Amino acid sequence: MNEATIIDLTRETVLTIVETSMPLLLISLVIGLIISIFQTITSIQEQTLTFIPKFIAIMLVVVLCGSWIMNKCVGLFESLMANIPNYIK
Repeated sequence: MNEATIIDLTRETVLTIVETSMPLLLISLVIGLIISIFQTITSIQEQTLTFIPKFIAIMLVVVLCGSWIMNKCVGLFESLMANIPNYIK
């Protein structure tokens, strides 16, 4: 296994991680920002207020995008397992 192969595998793995985590991170960011703006406008200083809306939104995204995330991860795993003989050379 040469350096180019290792770099390609690492790049593909990192891209898969970023692609699959992005929907969850973005929805959490948006919900947190909306709740923070609401707290600023209303002068509510409760730090635990964002937990439940974020939790519900993330669970909704997992339900909606879970199969896509799983397919991406399984596809990467299958690709890695199928190419093990090529990596050993």
